[in-house]
Amino acid sequence: MTESRSETADVERFDAEAVNASWARKPLYEARKKIFPKRAKGRFRTFKWAIMMVTLAIYYLTPWLRWDRGPYAPDQAILVDLANRRFYFFFIEIWPQEFIYVAGLLVMAGFGLFLVTSAVGRAWCGYTCPQTVWVDLFLVVERAIEGERNQRMKLDKGSWTVDKIVKRVSKHAIWVVIAVATGGAWIFYFADAPTLIVDFATGQAAPVAYITVAVLTATTYTFGGLMREQVCTYMCPWPRIQAAMLDENSLAVTYNDWRGEPRSRHMKKAKAEGKVVGDCVDCNACVVVCPMGIDIRDGQQLECITCALCIDACDDVMDRLGRPRGLISYATLSEYSENMNLATAGGTTPVNPDLVRNADGSFIDKIKHFDWRVIFRVRTLLYFGVWALVGIGLLVALGSRDRLEVNVLHDRNPQYVVLSDGSIRNGYTVKLLNMIPEPRVIFLSIEGLPGATMTITGIDQPAGRSFAIPVDPDRLRTVKVHIRQPRDNMVAGKTPFQLIAEDKGSGEMDIYHASFIVPGDR
Repeated sequence: MTESRSETADVERFDAEAVNASWARKPLYEARKKIFPKRAKGRFRTFKWAIMMVTLAIYYLTPWLRWDRGPYAPDQAILVDLANRRFYFFFIEIWPQEFIYVAGLLVMAGFGLFLVTSAVGRAWCGYTCPQTVWVDLFLVVERAIEGERNQRMKLDKGSWTVDKIVKRVSKHAIWVVIAVATGGAWIFYFADAPTLIVDFATGQAAPVAYITVAVLTATTYTFGGLMREQVCTYMCPWPRIQAAMLDENSLAVTYNDWRGEPRSRHMKKAKAEGKVVGDCVDCNACVVVCPMGIDIRDGQQLECITCALCIDACDDVMDRLGRPRGLISYATLSEYSENMNLATAGGTTPVNPDLVRNADGSFIDKIKHFDWRVIFRVRTLLYFGVWALVGIGLLVALGSRDRLEVNVLHDRNPQYVVLSDGSIRNGYTVKLLNMIPEPRVIFLSIEGLPGATMTITGIDQPAGRSFAIPVDPDRLRTVKVHIRQPRDNMVAGKTPFQLIAEDKGSGEMDIYHASFIVPGDR
């Protein structure tokens, strides 16, 4: 009995050591498997081409658009002027204290992303995400130089010949040029583009410009050319978040296995033998076009960006086989579940596609097809309502905002001065902000302080209750104001009054409620 236990312990110890040795030989991280997506053709691929061209044109060409704001402001249509702390967007000018408008745009972008995701899934990821757009652009270069999928795979596995070296060097050189252009286009948003490109080329630009281009060149080249799908799978948080945005009525790219299974590469032969077969001929066309390298037939996956290229590939195969399109399609979970229940005929397996077809091969009327009306449900309408409400609020605020501001700071030491004639004088620092790119004459006047007059340092004008103060375009002017009140009009304590700044030409006005201090013994 003792020997038997000893032998058992030896066997268990041997098994444990073998398992540990086996795990020790395995790498901590699985090596990346290269993906060589095949070129797809179809309506979704055409749509992606259009989106890519539009988004790239917007990014690269926008800094060169001009917008006439007069002689006192830059004429670049979209400009983030960090030196002067301004943001110009066509006819809109945003000052630092108006950052609430930028925050509003970010809120709109967030709710817009929620809206799109809850309605049509990860459409942002599949069509307009910068990572997707630049990967598509880099793949265009790769295909043009190295050929289609099989040629690229053969080249990758082959030995290093002169032809391979030339192709690889050419491809990566063009990738670097694209990456440099990407970083260069970004810095043009922060300075006058025609001036900056000359300064940059001649080495006269600020060091931060060269650093920014270098960083963006490295990230664009690395993310778009080398890492590709790994950025979406491992670095981007949105695949994890988007699950909370989806429900049973959200569109997603779906393999309809209720009509595709069981698969067969020899459909006619299998049917002749009386076997039940689906429409999927297991050609893997949907797999080889996927830029993420997944098989959509395995179900919904985190890696899927819903670019719908698998739909194009499958539809092409179905057309050649004379079968209905839509084996892979945009579908909702509720639509898929209803069709699945119908196709399984109450739970029979395997799925029999013939149960849902007419004699001519068309689908019976009970098959549910996507109805666009399901998008207009409470959840999406709520997202749209918030998005629209924020947008309308921003438009109203932009249309009604003041472009003239006055701010007043009362002197603290001393708070008042007793003059020789017994009158009291208070000092104020007044800041007049002209928020338009045109010079203005701002009239500063007193309202509500009986008998008071003011003088302004630097303006040669007799004491009075109103002064004309010129202010440069898009500038803040600070003036020192002294207000004097005769003894006969004094009231001990703090007396409220208003300092009014007005542009008589435009009618804009801003009022600051200030206080005039008189000691208690007066």
